[in-house]
Amino acid sequence: MSGLTFVDVCSGAGGLALGLERAGFEPTLLLDEDADACRTLQANRPHWDVLQANLLDFDPSDHPHSYDVDLLSAGLPRVKSHATAVRAESGDEERLLKAAVYLAHAIGPRALLVENVPTLVHSDRFRGFREFARAELKHLGYEFSWFVLNAADFGVPQDRQQGVLVAIKEQWFPAFHPPTPTVTNHVSVGEALESSMRSRGWKDAGRWATQATTVAPTLVGGSKNRGGADLGPAGSKRKWQTLGVNAHSLGDEIPGPDFAWAPDLGRDGLVRLTVEQTALLQGFPPDWEITGRKTARYRQIGHASPPPVGEALGRAIADALHS
Repeated sequence: MSGLTFVDVCSGAGGLALGLERAGFEPTLLLDEDADACRTLQANRPHWDVLQANLLDFDPSDHPHSYDVDLLSAGLPRVKSHATAVRAESGDEERLLKAAVYLAHAIGPRALLVENVPTLVHSDRFRGFREFARAELKHLGYEFSWFVLNAADFGVPQDRQQGVLVAIKEQWFPAFHPPTPTVTNHVSVGEALESSMRSRGWKDAGRWATQATTVAPTLVGGSKNRGGADLGPAGSKRKWQTLGVNAHSLGDEIPGPDFAWAPDLGRDGLVRLTVEQTALLQGFPPDWEITGRKTARYRQIGHASPPPVGEALGRAIADALHS
């Protein structure tokens, strides 16, 4: 598959864009408002055209190469699952959902891909957005499909459910089928990280990996307005503890030969993950460079769409567009 183009908005660390690249798409423009994320994209793909801008302010007429692409993709900031959720953010997340649909009107892609929380697909909370999207997309000549994927089903060692909207122009949509799982057995945290844990001579790496036999809880990037780099809310931290991981902070380096892994001692006896290891758990390749300070790097990873899921979605869309 080749010759397919896409515009990617709210690109973040590039997880969705990397997956689409693997599926045979070439970006004409990537957009994100975060300076660290833009530097990450440029560090890994210097030839990509990266624009630092807020989607709500983006005017495609200033970037004519964004018109008439095959695909508009949007791994948008996660909306809150409940209307009463306490938020330090401005509420832009929901406005960005509509902005992505309006952008399809402006640039005219053959297909649109929106990825967000699983409740976007079925919750009454988002019924208004689904009705808005249906009306707009039907008017533009798209058919569409809503569905939920779990990244663990695509080889990502993490329980990460993603709500997906795929809209494709009517003439190609009948050939579209949501991607099916690519693995029959989920990859565990121990399998994913044992080699990394051994890399500095940690003697207990094998013993640790033997008991880390499930996928990770969902990585959460957190907000710029609060918090540091940890592995999520209290429930997630308890799950991490069963995997032998201290989830209250990230480590600066992989354990060395003298680190004593002693789960019976509580938090201090557990191993801490590095930012680079969380990137592996998100499905990034080891050579993908995440730029910025530790908290900013982890935030990019936690917010990213896992590249293997992006690849599976890209292949499914490409198959339809090539039909």
